[in-house]
Amino acid sequence: MPQTKALPSQYLPVGPTAPRLPVGRQLPAGTGDDLVDDATLRAHSYDGTPFVGLTAEAVAIEQCQFANLRFNGTRLVRTVISDSRFDTCDFAEFRSQDVSLLATVLTGSRLTGSRWDSAQFRDVRFDACPGKTAFFQHSKIQRTVFSGGDYHGADFQFAELNSVRFENCDLTGANFTNVKMRRVLFADCTLVDVAGGKSFENATVQGAGAIEFAVSLARELGVRIEP
Repeated sequence: MPQTKALPSQYLPVGPTAPRLPVGRQLPAGTGDDLVDDATLRAHSYDGTPFVGLTAEAVAIEQCQFANLRFNGTRLVRTVISDSRFDTCDFAEFRSQDVSLLATVLTGSRLTGSRWDSAQFRDVRFDACPGKTAFFQHSKIQRTVFSGGDYHGADFQFAELNSVRFENCDLTGANFTNVKMRRVLFADCTLVDVAGGKSFENATVQGAGAIEFAVSLARELGVRIEP
């Protein structure tokens, strides 16, 4: 098999820092009543706790572990989530404004239809998280990895991406119009009908998706391709 050419270091995204979770002790269980305005959730474990249809502002979430939770219809404003994990959680139709995710990992968590307006993501990993039509407009995304997710129709318009890696993601129909990119790598992604091809000026597209992206860019520029 042909080997993928190694990229110069100046084009490679810097990987995210892992969350600093408590080690060697069992975290106390939290309750569904914890998510309220101005609350601080620190070093607790939530498993199957319903956080559905809630609204909360100015919440601080630190060193927490969430598993099998539903956040459907919940809205968070000016909330900071740091050094935490979300495993098989459901954020479908979740809404947020000015939320920060710092040193956080999301695994197998559904982001379908979620909105992250003006969010900040730093040192975040999204592993196998379905994210069809997820909304990331005006977000600042730094040292973040999107791996193995379906982001069909996701909206990144006006976002700032710095040291971001998309790997094995389906980005069919995703919108990158007016996105600022620096050290952004798309590796083995599906890039059919992506919008905002001009924003990829400082990005690297590697693997099978390169041809798909070239066709999408040509179509956006009005170039006719005839066999």
